[in-house]
Parts: sequence; structure tokens; C-alpha cells
Amino acid sequence: MANNGFTTCLWFDGQAEAAADYYLSVFKDGKVGRVGRYTEAGPGPEGEVLVVEFEVNGQKFVGLNGGPQFPFTEAVSFQIHCADEAEADYYYAALTGDGGQESACGWVKDKFGLSWQVIPPGAIDLISDPDAKRAARATAAMLRMKKLDVAELRRAADAG
Repeated sequence: MANNGFTTCLWFDGQAEAAADYYLSVFKDGKVGRVGRYTEAGPGPEGEVLVVEFEVNGQKFVGLNGGPQFPFTEAVSFQIHCADEAEADYYYAALTGDGGQESACGWVKDKFGLSWQVIPPGAIDLISDPDAKRAARATAAMLRMKKLDVAELRRAADAG
């Protein structure tokens, strides 16, 4: 059996097309693919969007207008490994703006309720430092943060 990669299916309550447009505005490297609509067979109104395929940063998604039964939870999130602080700032602001929410430790929810982890460069190295005491100090600092501040994580790690 051929493996053609993975596509992440995101379940929306009538907002799949708006979500695809939103993600394409946040992540500049993307495109919309096929848009499938309900037919006379239903279960939704004929002509309304059932699914929209889109790709951002090389990741394939399909947005499904499945209804209100299954909202997003923090149990699933997407990590954004940023190239620099400016990129981390951009994604953090873009995803928390327009109805998004800050959470803890670099996690945010976008306006559709999907969770993201905005990770600036060096953050993971500091909280998983081979020196357990440095890692513990960096982790303790991270647990007090919303947006990750690598300079502060580094200060905490080095404060031995």
C-alpha cells in the first residue's frame, strides 16, 4: 500500500472555509485545494461547503464542516518552531488576535479554538538542558510565562 503522507482533518462547525482563509493569512506559504460541497444527498444544505483542502508550510489539512459535536480541545495542538524572536512574536500576535487567547507556556488558542505552541529558538534546549538543575530552573521560569521569553529562560537557567 502506498503512503502518500498525512493530512490532518480539522472538524469545524460551519467555519471550515473561513478557517482555511484565516490560516492562509497567518501562514504565508499556503494554498487552497479542492472545496467539496454538500449535494442533494445531504446531510447539509445543498451547495454549502462540506470540506476544504488547504496546505500551509507544507502541511496538508482538510477542514470539515461536521457540526457542533466535536469542538477542539488542548489535547491536540500544533507546534510552530520559529526561526527567530520576530517570527515567534508574529505568530503569537497573529494567533491570539481577533478573538484568540493566550494560555500558558507559549500555548495559544486561535479564534476557532485550535491550540498552537509558539516556540522561539532555544526554548526547548533550555528546558531540556542535560544539566538537570539548569533545566529545572528554566522550566520553573517557563511555567510562570504565557508567551515564552528565551532571554528570561536563559537568565533563570544560568541563575544557579
